[in-house]
Amino acid sequence: MKFDMEYSDNEETTRLIDAALDARNNSHSPYSNFRVGAALLTVEGKVFKGCNIESCSFCKLQASRSITLRLDEPPTICAERVAIASAVSDSANTHYPKSLHVCSDVNETPITPCGVCRQFMREFGKDLQVWLVCPDKRFCRTTLEELLPGSFGPDSLGKA
Repeated sequence: MKFDMEYSDNEETTRLIDAALDARNNSHSPYSNFRVGAALLTVEGKVFKGCNIESCSFCKLQASRSITLRLDEPPTICAERVAIASAVSDSANTHYPKSLHVCSDVNETPITPCGVCRQFMREFGKDLQVWLVCPDKRFCRTTLEELLPGSFGPDSLGKA
């Protein structure tokens, strides 16, 4: 994916970028030291923040014949899902996402949401605007549809 980076020239964009960067500072990432923050703007204009949260756990390896299955990934929740879950738990089915701003400490190029987050975001619409933000406040705009083409969602089940 090619990133066309730009800087904000309006107050609302700057406010949302700052909210994502602020959320990143709350990250609980003692194992990876990879901090991620997100700010979700709803169509009603409300902002919900989220940060990644890691936890330790002990999972043993299980062997099956000649195949070893790795089950040692610690349970983690990403910033994007925390922000969306915060909006849903605040008032279920009334805070529809309009845009999601995501940032990390990586300054060279912005990070993109993981596959699980992309599918989770899809639950709330494929037209979601996604802003990929660097710590120096440069950003690029994309859409969930660009990040997850040909996606499966509620409309695939006639539930849209």
